[in-house]
Amino acid sequence: MKTKDFTFELPKELIAQHPTGERGQSRLMVLDRTAGTRAHSKVIDLPQILCQPPFLSPDGAKPLLVFNDSKVRKARLIGKSQSSGAQAEFLLLEKLQEEKAGGQPNVWKVMVKRAGRKKPGDRYVFFDDTAEETAGAEIAGAEITGIVSDADNAGLIEGEGALRFLQFDRDINDEWLDRYGHIPLPPYIKREDTPADAKRYQTVYAKNTGSAAAPTAGLHFTEEILARLAGNGIETVFITLHVGLGTFLPVRTENIKDHTMHEEHFIISEQSALQIEKAKTEKRKVIAVGTTCIRCLESAWTESGVLKKGEQDTSIFIYPSFRFKVADALFTNFHTPESTLLMLVAAFAGREFILESYQEAVREKYRFFSYGDAMLIG
Repeated sequence: MKTKDFTFELPKELIAQHPTGERGQSRLMVLDRTAGTRAHSKVIDLPQILCQPPFLSPDGAKPLLVFNDSKVRKARLIGKSQSSGAQAEFLLLEKLQEEKAGGQPNVWKVMVKRAGRKKPGDRYVFFDDTAEETAGAEIAGAEITGIVSDADNAGLIEGEGALRFLQFDRDINDEWLDRYGHIPLPPYIKREDTPADAKRYQTVYAKNTGSAAAPTAGLHFTEEILARLAGNGIETVFITLHVGLGTFLPVRTENIKDHTMHEEHFIISEQSALQIEKAKTEKRKVIAVGTTCIRCLESAWTESGVLKKGEQDTSIFIYPSFRFKVADALFTNFHTPESTLLMLVAAFAGREFILESYQEAVREKYRFFSYGDAMLIG
């Protein structure tokens, strides 16, 4: 199967550059895989929709929704080269344990643009731009100490983006990043982040910090929608996958099987696993909120019919012919052409049906990608 088999034409004006005025007001396309039908609704109507077929079990039992409670880290730092004064941008992906960093403290794996110009020994400085009275104050320095291995750089193009090890001269923690970092908006949002993005590019139930991009399906949910789901007898459960390169890197190979997925860290608690296993035993529908949840569930499912619990890593690549064992339905956003996420959704609902649905979404002028509209597949 070729990467080009997952392309579609998308007018630029349909790529959402800002969120809707209020959460929950986005449009929702509802797909029934078995009947091959599509319907148009709104996310705010989800609590009623999930109390109807095809989201009920054969005996009428209501579904279980699985959410990813990972919190987006303000992982984008903008500094200057100490030698040339040129602006430099870094996306912090992972803080290394000292034993993994050759005994050195404060080392991060980072993604950089124009990577050919960023070599070991290059130094950078970062400044405080949070308030007028502190603007221009130096707050941190850092040095590139190494180039990440070719295997880890798979899927990245030198000159466009690549991985480096960056050692800071001070501890860079989440509290520091909350103050000085920027929300890492995806590249198809053609603007700088604003204070409003710190709230809207984060789910209302975000809890565990660690993602370099939002689990965007969850951005639609409000406290009111969650309360209405509970009021309708629909159970919810939370797991954690920290979104990294494995989720948002493009496919650069002609044949999709040649694409290498990067590992992402996820956690399934004992209690969450028991709730999901119970739903499967009772033949209730398990609905994954977002592709990250599907990747967690399908990675952790064992041959004995239970979920592996605790902290884990996954590099699972889901594309057509994959056999789903846990997820019975999927709530998701619309994804970029030729992406692993579109391939996952095509595996779940069928490639032709999904591409036809995307064509209809274009005709109906749905909003696409992170701040866009949603799709529910049953």
